[in-house]
Amino acid sequence: MVKVSEKNTEIMSSKKEILNDYKLAVESREDSYIGRKEVFMGKAKFGIFGDGKELPQIAMAKVFKNGDFRSGYYRDQTFMMAIGEMTSQQFFAQLYAHTSVEDEPASAGRMMNGHFGTRSIDENGEWKDLTKMKNSSSDISCTAGQMPRLLGLAYASKLYRNNPALKKFKQFSVNGNEIAFGTIGNASTSEGHFFEAMNAAGVLQVPMVMAVWDDEYGISVPKEFHTTKGSISKALAGLQRTAEENGFEILTTRGWDYVDLCKTFEKAEKIARNEHVPVLVHVEEVTQPQGHSTSGSHERYKSKERLEWEAKFDCIKKMREWILNEKLASGKELDAIEEEAKQLAKTARMDAWRAYTSAIDTDVASLISMIETVAEKSAEKTKLISIAKNLKEGLNINKLELTKGAKKALRLTRNESSRSRDMLIHWLKKNDEKRFDEYSSHLHSQSKYSAIKVGEIAAKYSDQSKMVDGREVLQACFDEALNQNPLVFALGEDVGKIGDVNQGFAGLQEKYGEIRVTDTGIRETSIIGQGIGAALRGLRPIAEIQYLDYLLYAVQTLSDDLATLQYRTKGGQKAPLIIRSRGHRLEGVWHSGSPMGMIINALRGIFVLTPRNMTQAAGMYNTLLESDDTALMIECLNGYRLKERMPDNVGEFKVPLGIPEIIREGKDVTVVTYGSMCRIVMEAAVELANYGIEIEVIDVQTLLPFDRHQSIISSIKKTNRLIVADEDVPGGASAYILEKLVVEQECFRYLDSQPVTVAAKEHRPAYGSDGDYYSKPSAETIFDKVYEMMAEVDPESFPDIY
Repeated sequence: MVKVSEKNTEIMSSKKEILNDYKLAVESREDSYIGRKEVFMGKAKFGIFGDGKELPQIAMAKVFKNGDFRSGYYRDQTFMMAIGEMTSQQFFAQLYAHTSVEDEPASAGRMMNGHFGTRSIDENGEWKDLTKMKNSSSDISCTAGQMPRLLGLAYASKLYRNNPALKKFKQFSVNGNEIAFGTIGNASTSEGHFFEAMNAAGVLQVPMVMAVWDDEYGISVPKEFHTTKGSISKALAGLQRTAEENGFEILTTRGWDYVDLCKTFEKAEKIARNEHVPVLVHVEEVTQPQGHSTSGSHERYKSKERLEWEAKFDCIKKMREWILNEKLASGKELDAIEEEAKQLAKTARMDAWRAYTSAIDTDVASLISMIETVAEKSAEKTKLISIAKNLKEGLNINKLELTKGAKKALRLTRNESSRSRDMLIHWLKKNDEKRFDEYSSHLHSQSKYSAIKVGEIAAKYSDQSKMVDGREVLQACFDEALNQNPLVFALGEDVGKIGDVNQGFAGLQEKYGEIRVTDTGIRETSIIGQGIGAALRGLRPIAEIQYLDYLLYAVQTLSDDLATLQYRTKGGQKAPLIIRSRGHRLEGVWHSGSPMGMIINALRGIFVLTPRNMTQAAGMYNTLLESDDTALMIECLNGYRLKERMPDNVGEFKVPLGIPEIIREGKDVTVVTYGSMCRIVMEAAVELANYGIEIEVIDVQTLLPFDRHQSIISSIKKTNRLIVADEDVPGGASAYILEKLVVEQECFRYLDSQPVTVAAKEHRPAYGSDGDYYSKPSAETIFDKVYEMMAEVDPESFPDIY
């Protein structure tokens, strides 16, 4: 920060910068004030703003350089404006939920206001040059939800700096010089995500600047209920680095002290960028003039004395006092700056509203014209004209009212036939397509790199193909992946030195180094966060959750952040992370999990792959590594030492996603299953054949996506009977599969018997071989269910057994 002095030759440039900062702070504050009013006027559903935090964010923006990444939360509007990645008009466009990417690039109207992000991916699905941009990962509302991802963004710089093979990827990093800047409110530091990510950052020594905006409240709850000692910097004092021990640098400053804020963030930036040391910047004495959000008023819970203090120490007021004291501008000049800034905010509001409504007005006019044309020759003319009139005279018409109006008109004329009515039907179909694109596209990648566009390459075998443990097939697959693509790396508990608990990475750390195959602490959520952040920066991580039961630790991050990423940015960001885990059955309550119903419902937006053996898993890994989608791979926990043939093209063959495979043909009953259950069903099939029953066994292979070409119905047409078997609790994945087959594929038309589901018991699996047998489906369970079904059809041939 240049010291202000009339004798200083840099005074004019410094003065200009200072006054521009003041103007920006006032403009952002006015955005907050206007935004709150817009919500109360009914033009927006909800508002949450960054008033009171303008100066700290401007100070942080000064040291934020091209290539750097932000992982923050919904108070950071001033920061986004200061780095040039958001305008006031875009701020209001998001408040109004404008679905234009051009007008609202952060989320195309999909997220409520205050959720920021830059677009790392172009319209063709290609990476932009991230080193020439100021980057912000896409925000989520969940408090501290930004923390796991922040760790990964910082960790990526460590990889880019320390792995020579990554130097050629110049669109992602310049020698790992990039900092990951995080922001969080003081109350949210109480979350486990915060502590876990901070501890991991200290362990890893990554370039991270963590800013805490401390206004002493979490909505209505004061700091003494949130934080030990009432101060996060004091609570985390043990993380402070020393000359002998690594750790954090911990800095404190005040949210209204412009000069000290600039000095503090300048110091933090130099430490993080040059030394690759994480820094905590605790910004105290921050105010929040409008309270938490539009859902309430802070006068309800703050004392008179507190409110008076906040008014006195408002950061903009204090900056004005400082400017006047330093004689950088007169009161009249500052009044003019304030008036100009406020007018900028007002104009931006008007322009955003005009752009938002004009797009809808075009559709309104088109629909009114069509309804009026239909009315001309309709017996329901009066009612149709009334619909059109309501659309004409309505204030702030929403798109939903257009759909409702069109459908109401078509319902009224259901017994009529005319060209104009056909045109209205066509309009409705086109409207539905448009709304799908606006509100429902990009759940997964829609680029040319989509995983479902990766073609099949069959595994090849020869006389030299050896029988090996399944784990060896995986190890060979990972070896090839690491060898072929330097962007690929693996991390997780026990992944490195011992090659994971089931030896899938055996020997690979020794071969490729700790930077490529690395151990982590026991911290599932931040393991996933490391993967997300690294993937956002162009790397191809394989993040391991040691057992599927432990996925629960990370479900919030997977569901709220990773699964929604492509959707909430409308394809503007991607994190092609592969999550590797293992489950279904082994031993006991916490190592035999198969919570597939929870997974497939919580993780829409992430492909869920359930290979029956390690060869199929390897083929799916190869498919994923050629794509830009994210996926959860669930390997069979009890299959690593079962024998499989090693494919000659282990690093090349690819298994397509969403394509079931018939693994045994039959004519009597179709049994649909996946994962470890395939072996159990196949064992039952052999026994059933001894009794004259031939079942067709279908491995769905992937639950998300599921049977993309609807091939299973062909088997049901042949057998006219269906059993769905899995290891989840009743009503879990088996219910999902049944819905896909009965409702979507309409297989009920071809069933001669009631469909049956076979699932595990409702409790967790008990320990030991007996516990497993009586908790989960066995070959006997499958035999009995199939036999019962056939006995109902032909009781003479299949008399009761028990």
